[in-house]
Amino acid sequence: MPPFDLYHGLDADLPWRCPMPTVSTIHDLSVFDLPDGYSPIRIQGERLLVGRAIRRADAVIAVSEFTAERIADRFGREAVVTRLAPRSDLEPATDDQVDAVRRRHRLPDRFVLHVGTIEPRKAIPALAASCHRHRIPLVLAGRRDVDVREPGEILALGHVPAEDLAPLYRAATVVAYPSRYEGFGLPPIEAIASGGTVLATAVGALPELLGSVLELPAPDDHDAFDDVLGTLVADPDARSELTEAARAIVDDLSWDATADRTLDVYRRLGCPV
Repeated sequence: MPPFDLYHGLDADLPWRCPMPTVSTIHDLSVFDLPDGYSPIRIQGERLLVGRAIRRADAVIAVSEFTAERIADRFGREAVVTRLAPRSDLEPATDDQVDAVRRRHRLPDRFVLHVGTIEPRKAIPALAASCHRHRIPLVLAGRRDVDVREPGEILALGHVPAEDLAPLYRAATVVAYPSRYEGFGLPPIEAIASGGTVLATAVGALPELLGSVLELPAPDDHDAFDDVLGTLVADPDARSELTEAARAIVDDLSWDATADRTLDVYRRLGCPV
């Protein structure tokens, strides 16, 4: 007998053979829905991996209603929605912590921040152009899969330590997330939990998570995104009101709730938890 009662693949991965019940968590179907962000070889491999996991798993978990709907539409399978949550230690940083991060990364007094991998599905060139028009620097934190060569002041930090994220979010004038596709969208949620002012696009799961409070321009409406960014950059009162209202978004998200819903899936499969 294997030394476990159930196998849970947290990112689609499942063993080829498993005598015990299996669960697969699916974060998105971007490899099917937005293939221009992947190489041909990766498309083939990822589609095989994700498709097999969805078809073979005894239970499928999706991280958002949007991803669950895409799974149902493409594969005809019902998925249990178990949303992600910000890290439990994320909270608004103190002024001293913000000042320390400003010094460590040599940050300007005002800046727009993007956190996440720089990849084709993020409209970073349009964001950089908007920042240039509003005369505010753009700071990029995260791995770069593509180069950004746009006019304006751009500071690329690369990977930043986890302990720097909360003060970085709070130091930013605006945290911008101009995505073309999102199965969930953790960076804007973590930014809100950290006291940041967030601007994102109406794509994928973002309206489901953020649309009750935030104004979300369409991903291809660069003029609308530019207008909202300009208002937030210029108006500190608008930023304060938005930041305060957005706190309600993260109040309903916790890893305890995520764990409870996940355990319910295990119990349905007969796992003794």
